[in-house]
Amino acid sequence: MRRHNRTTLLRLLHVSGPSTRAMLATALGLNRSTIKTLVDGLAEAGVVEERVPRPGRGAGRPSLLVLPQPHAAVVLAVDLQVEHVAIALVGLGGQILGRNSWNLHGRTRTADEVITHVIESAAVLAGDLGVEPVAAGVSVPGVVRRADGYVHEAPNLRWTDVALGERLSSVLRIPILVGNDAELGAVAEHLRGAARGSSDAVYVSADVGVGGGVIAQGSSLRGGAGYVGEIGHMVIRPGGRACYCGSSGCWETEIGEAALCRALGLPEETPRGAILFELRELSRNPEEAASRLAEFAEWLTLGLVNVVNLLGPQLVVLGDLLTVLPESVLQPIAAEVRRRSLVSRAVGGTRIVSSALGADVKLLGAAEVAFEVVLDTV
Repeated sequence: MRRHNRTTLLRLLHVSGPSTRAMLATALGLNRSTIKTLVDGLAEAGVVEERVPRPGRGAGRPSLLVLPQPHAAVVLAVDLQVEHVAIALVGLGGQILGRNSWNLHGRTRTADEVITHVIESAAVLAGDLGVEPVAAGVSVPGVVRRADGYVHEAPNLRWTDVALGERLSSVLRIPILVGNDAELGAVAEHLRGAARGSSDAVYVSADVGVGGGVIAQGSSLRGGAGYVGEIGHMVIRPGGRACYCGSSGCWETEIGEAALCRALGLPEETPRGAILFELRELSRNPEEAASRLAEFAEWLTLGLVNVVNLLGPQLVVLGDLLTVLPESVLQPIAAEVRRRSLVSRAVGGTRIVSSALGADVKLLGAAEVAFEVVLDTV
């Protein structure tokens, strides 16, 4: 019981940040003497510290704040994207202690090259910071077996049957947790972003590919073998464009990066920076934005209606390129989803919002799945 209480208290501090002993007692339903014992033990082990808060205007002696110590447990987070890799060392409490990133081109996108570069960059970053990660989380844009980190297919990376978890753990000698990028995005938004406080939420990521992560009753929905969330391959336009998955008319072919380029009148190979610039410029003219993106918005709406009717979330969080869509486009989409979705009306109107974590969402999600196996042992 003491071990359970200790882990629960540490997890609360890790996710929610500094708290007083009284706040911890209320949140955990424990008496103050139990909280004192737990905090004293963690402080003695160097996992937390107690500090007087900044002086306020209130009378009386302020309560001490209990703060997690970032260096008490550090994990490696890796976000593999189609054109970019980012790594970070993240401390207890979610603080990013240091990071590195690099672009992928041609040969550098092969599994061997990426794995080697991740291992070498992680070693350099850890040496520079003087820390050693105790676990690692990896975000991959593909179909991943969560049990062992086996990547069955990451088509936009052109990876097939890559034993990513095994290969990383054999060198790094720490637990490796590998997950689908959209699933980890959902985890991050649920714990630290726009979906915080929502027990049922869906994260929809539109990049080169389209994916989804699902939070159901406060937990990540992973499916029987860890495969869930390939909503980008939901067919919404029978007879539409061919998709790499072998089908045609997939949602990904209508709202992915290439589709957004077509809607904007840009070549499909347009660099990401140019796409973002065009969207920001378009936001200055709401009427033009609504007109040029009308068809794109209709396909996005149709897919979101299906997602909401199927999963019944309280909240849908839009990530990656969808976060840059002009408000003049997003607001009508949200209204249409509520109007067309029977489930949305039944639950009082599903809210549709943009990601609160920006480009770090999957990096933070990778860190959080690593911390899942760490907090019990700190």
